[in-house]
Amino acid sequence: MKRWLGLVAVPGMIVLGAAFFSCRKAPAYTVLQGEIFHTYYHIKYKGGADHSQRVDSVFTAFNHSLNPFDSTSIIAGVNRNLPVRTDSMFRRVFRRAQEIAAISGGSYDITCSPLINAWGFGFEHKEDVSAQLIDSIKAFVGYRKVRLEGETVVKDDPRITLNTSSIAKGYASDLVGEALAAHGIGDYMVEIGGEVAFNGLNPQGKPWRIGVSKPQDDSLGLAMQEFELIVELSGKGGLATSGNYRNFYVRDGKKYAHTIDPLSGYPVQTDVLSATVVAPDCMTADALATTFMVVGSEQVAAIAAEFSGVDYMLILSDGDGSYKTVMSEGFRKRVAK
Repeated sequence: MKRWLGLVAVPGMIVLGAAFFSCRKAPAYTVLQGEIFHTYYHIKYKGGADHSQRVDSVFTAFNHSLNPFDSTSIIAGVNRNLPVRTDSMFRRVFRRAQEIAAISGGSYDITCSPLINAWGFGFEHKEDVSAQLIDSIKAFVGYRKVRLEGETVVKDDPRITLNTSSIAKGYASDLVGEALAAHGIGDYMVEIGGEVAFNGLNPQGKPWRIGVSKPQDDSLGLAMQEFELIVELSGKGGLATSGNYRNFYVRDGKKYAHTIDPLSGYPVQTDVLSATVVAPDCMTADALATTFMVVGSEQVAAIAAEFSGVDYMLILSDGDGSYKTVMSEGFRKRVAK
């Protein structure tokens, strides 16, 4: 694990705020930053106590449960059909993912890992993707084909594998926030790979401020980021953004988006270029942001209405190279004037 000081910019959004050292009369805030899970984290919380070891403990526990890159993790064991017992972290993520899968009619599905790999966005890169290959993979993709029985994952087909990348970083942000809250910290902002868990207020005693980037066709992320708007966050909750405008690859002259539709088995490019979601927890925001990218703008409001406290902003393509923004009323109230 690497740790350092400095501001971390993340694709899709920027965490805004004051310098790391507060003004004379303002309470001290501590900042922890570094690299974890093949991405970066940025944590700011009220008080001068060093909670880095507690944060590391959260990361270690999360890694053991849900990091697919760790061959000894629970999810890696599940994917290899080993006789592993799940822990509370795994079960919490699995149940939330299955709930969102059911509400979305299968448009969100953590069993789509083989499809992600087939299209070159996972652990493997396939040079040739045929309709026959996709049809054969779909035989062992589907959230209804896997379930929890007690502490054990039961699959209808042993080839089923799980990919929680669209929900797990959000959950990790929640876990760090919960660890800080357990030690009496009521004001914090935790960002891991662009997924933000927040509570209370920033060092100026004002809402936390997050900048949502304008869509740019920049797969390398080298273009200067411009803000579409600034979101102000107070109270307790989570925020996540998902977007296709930087995540794609080109094969035979055709651009493939990184969002896979589990129902069709193919990459999908709806009218949604970017989805930003605010929810009571970052895990839910993370998964719903991905869901909204898959279903397109017409279904977003109905899905969001199934969850308490969920608001959203969509950046939509107009089809002629321009774009527009659509947001829920609750999200509109959070936009900085």
